[in-house]
Amino acid sequence: MSFDSLGLSPHLLAAVADAGYTQPTAIQSQAIPAIIDGADVLGAAQTGTGKTAAFVLPLLERLGKGHEKKPRVLVLAPTRELAAQVAESVGTYGAKTNLKKTVVFGGVGYQPQISAFKKGVDIVVATPGRLLDHLNNGHIDLSNLDTLVLDEADRMLDMGFIHDIKRVLKYVPGKRQTLLFSATFSKDIRKLASSLLKQPIEIDVAPRNSTAERINQKVVMVEKPRKRAVLSHMIRSDDWSQVLVFTRTKHGANRLVKQLDTDGLTAAALHGNKSQNARTKALEGFKSGDIRVLVATDIAARGIDIDALPHVVNYELPNVAEDYVHRIGRTGRAGAEGEALSLVGPDERKNLKDIEKLIGRQIERFQPQGIDLRAPQSPDDNDDSRPAKPARPRGEGGKDQPRQKNKPHHERARQDDGNNGAHKPRRNSRRGKRGGRGGQRQGSGSNSS
Repeated sequence: MSFDSLGLSPHLLAAVADAGYTQPTAIQSQAIPAIIDGADVLGAAQTGTGKTAAFVLPLLERLGKGHEKKPRVLVLAPTRELAAQVAESVGTYGAKTNLKKTVVFGGVGYQPQISAFKKGVDIVVATPGRLLDHLNNGHIDLSNLDTLVLDEADRMLDMGFIHDIKRVLKYVPGKRQTLLFSATFSKDIRKLASSLLKQPIEIDVAPRNSTAERINQKVVMVEKPRKRAVLSHMIRSDDWSQVLVFTRTKHGANRLVKQLDTDGLTAAALHGNKSQNARTKALEGFKSGDIRVLVATDIAARGIDIDALPHVVNYELPNVAEDYVHRIGRTGRAGAEGEALSLVGPDERKNLKDIEKLIGRQIERFQPQGIDLRAPQSPDDNDDSRPAKPARPRGEGGKDQPRQKNKPHHERARQDDGNNGAHKPRRNSRRGKRGGRGGQRQGSGSNSS
């Protein structure tokens, strides 16, 4: 099948050809005609298979070449980076039309966005938080909206965003086309999605929650204090020029960047606490090759699109198994080869088991050469920022000496990414010890808008 058979106008076909694409992917060949016909769509496909073009191209076709004052298409994305990426695709494919688009997210000034609304836009790509600010202040009118798109819909419908999504829905017409696209859809998310869609066409072009075949996945079982040394060793010994590394928390990302800099590796952090200017600078430096290692939280798993990114490393496994699929999907895109390496400590074995259950396969175990994977024996040396010490001596009968069970405070995993300081120390009062609130609010929507 070719793009010519999908019902696209000549100017869109020319834009596709200019972008270097000749044949549609499976998700594109099925989604484009359905969206042009006006159907609601639930689209699931592996990362790197062209989901953005699968909804951008048919929506441009439906809009035609004209320009109206009020928005007719709204695309919601969970991160600034993904919103910018979608807006770029709209600009690329819609270059030969008069359609106007704008991208809306936090971390930048309000006035340019307000000015764009006043001039009139056809397509708005936004993160929920900043969009709600504009809606609540009357800066934008969505009463003429024809189509609502949730990109990375599983993340958009989790507890971090669902309340904002419900607030946005109050501003859009009930009679509309709704499109949901993602690489992963849990049963709960599918059930929730059904309440937003009307007689949807479900498109599953690959086994649910599967990973791309061109991604070579490996696991290194390594004690936690040795992770940093193993990462630095592999980057150097295998001469990796560009590697995206994922940590669970912002604090962990910042700390690892400092350690890698100490090792002589150029590195930068990308997470929600960084200013938009810092995030843009880090991503551009990584793409250009000036930065060798980009250390990111899961904010980057939903918004980084780098041509032929060769290596992705899970420095820490995600707490949610589905996020593994999105993380490693940053490599092996558009038919390219890629490698995904996970450094798994003893405390992460359950996470690994959950991931392997999700993707339906066991990930190959790998033993790197020339590096010790065991932690030092002395508790004073139980810090991976120190130089590596010789391996532990063997006791009688070839058994290891008893390991030090106590871990220093700085090694405790802090789930602070996106929770805006939810983990705070307990305080003493005259009434005795007083803890924090009973539960934490899930999600990281506040960091993405």
